[in-house]
Amino acid sequence: MADFRARLRALGLPIDCDDAIQSAHDSPMAAPIDVDGFRVGNRWMIHPMEGWDAGTDGQPSELVFRRWRNFGRSGAKWIWGGEAMAVVPEARANPQQLIIQDSTRDGLARLLEACVETHRQEVGSTDDLLIGFQLTHSGRFSKPESKTQMQPRILYRHPVLDRKYKLAEDHPVMTDEYIHALIGHFVSAAKIAESCGAHFVDVKHCHGYLGHEFLSAHTRPGPYGGSFENRTRFLREVVSGIRAATKLKIGVRWSAFDFVPYKPDPALAEAKKLGPGIPEETALPYRYGFAVDPERPTAYNLAEAEAFLHLLEDLQIRMVNVTAGSPYYNPHIQRPALFPPSDGYQPPEDPLVGCARQMEATAALKSKFPNLVLAGSAYTYFQDYLPHVAQWAVRQGWTDCVGLGRMVLSYPTLPADTLRDGQMQKKLICRTFSDCTTAPRNGIISGCYPLDPFYKGIPEAEQLKQIKAAS
Repeated sequence: MADFRARLRALGLPIDCDDAIQSAHDSPMAAPIDVDGFRVGNRWMIHPMEGWDAGTDGQPSELVFRRWRNFGRSGAKWIWGGEAMAVVPEARANPQQLIIQDSTRDGLARLLEACVETHRQEVGSTDDLLIGFQLTHSGRFSKPESKTQMQPRILYRHPVLDRKYKLAEDHPVMTDEYIHALIGHFVSAAKIAESCGAHFVDVKHCHGYLGHEFLSAHTRPGPYGGSFENRTRFLREVVSGIRAATKLKIGVRWSAFDFVPYKPDPALAEAKKLGPGIPEETALPYRYGFAVDPERPTAYNLAEAEAFLHLLEDLQIRMVNVTAGSPYYNPHIQRPALFPPSDGYQPPEDPLVGCARQMEATAALKSKFPNLVLAGSAYTYFQDYLPHVAQWAVRQGWTDCVGLGRMVLSYPTLPADTLRDGQMQKKLICRTFSDCTTAPRNGIISGCYPLDPFYKGIPEAEQLKQIKAAS
C-alpha cells in the first residue's frame, strides 16, 4: 500500500485509497442508494461488456448466457445494460452483436431471467437488483456483415477518422430522414426491453458510436448538428418517444470528454517497434470532439459536459454512467492499460494518470450535480488496489457507484468477495493484457484468455496466441 501511495504522489495525482478492503458491515460500497425510487442494494455496478459471440441473427448464444450469469453472480446490484444491443441490424459493431427486435424478444427475456435467477441463487434477494438494456447504433464503427470490413454510417466528415479508416471522399453522410426513422427504432427497442422485464434502458452516448458522434457534430448542417441544441436533438427526441411509449427509467452511458485521435509513433513503426501513442496532427481549432479543448485537443473542457448534465436534469434523467473517449482512436483515456491491443499503441502516460483523469472529471461533475446518480469508470487498472480506491472515491463523494468492465471477465465475483470477506482472489485480478480487445479486433470472440480457464481451453486461444506472436 505504501508503494502504491508513493506512486500516486510521484505522479502528482490527487486520488487516494483506503488502507484495507472493508466487508459489508463497514464498507461504503455496501450502502444502498435510491435511483428514482428504486433502492439499489450496493455501490458496485457492472458495465456493458460484449463478447462478439451472439448469433448472426442477433440472438443470445450460450456464450452470451454464460457472461450474463456471471454478471448475476457478481454480487453487484446494478447491471448497466448487460451489453450493447443494436436497434437495427445495420447498426451492429460486429456481425455477432445482439439485436433488440421482435424476433429476439424471447431470447433477450430469457437472458435477463438467467442473470436474475443466478443472482437469486448465489447472492440472495433480487428486490434490490437494478438491470437495464443498452440500446445502440454503432454509427461510424458499424460492421454488421463482416468481422473485418467496416460499413460506416457517419454524421459528418471527420478529417482524422475518415483518413484513418480510409473513407472515400464521396462516402455518404447519414440523412435526416434516416435519423427520424432511427428514433422510432430506439423507441420500439425500449418497448421490447420493457416487455422483457428490464427496469431501464441506456440511450448510449459514448465511445465514438452514433450517440456520441451526435454530440461532436459541430460541422453538420441542419437540425442535428451545429448548435448544442441541435447536437442533442436526437437524445431529446428518443427520450420523448420512450417516455410516451413505456414506463421505463432512462439512463445514459456517456463519454464526458474526448481527445483528438492518437496513433502509434510512425518513426518507431518504421523500425517495427510499437512506441507510445502520439496525437494525430489536425488543424486548430479542433472542431470534431465533445468537451475537448479546441485549441489544445489533448485536454478536456467540461463546459459542454456540464451543459449536457443540465439537459439530463431537464429531461428528468438521473442515471449517468461516466466514461471517456473511444477504444477505437484514443484508448489510453478510455480504458487505461499497460498492454495495448494489437491495433493500438503503447500508453503515452502512466495508466494511473488515465484512471485519475476520469475520476477527477467524474468528481468535478458530481460536485456540481449532486442530484444525479453518477457511476465511475476506469478503475480496473488499479488492480490489487481497486476496492481500496473505490471505497475511498465513494466515501469522498467523488462518485455514487463504481463500475467494473474488463475486471468482470477475469474476476466476476470481485464485488461479492470483497463485501463478504473483505478480500480478493489475486490470481483472478485483471492485469490489463488487452486480450479481450485484441481478440475481437482480429475477428475472434472476446473473453479473458489469460485468466479464465474456459477461454484458455478453446481453439480460439491458440489462434489469438499466434496473432499476438506475429504482431
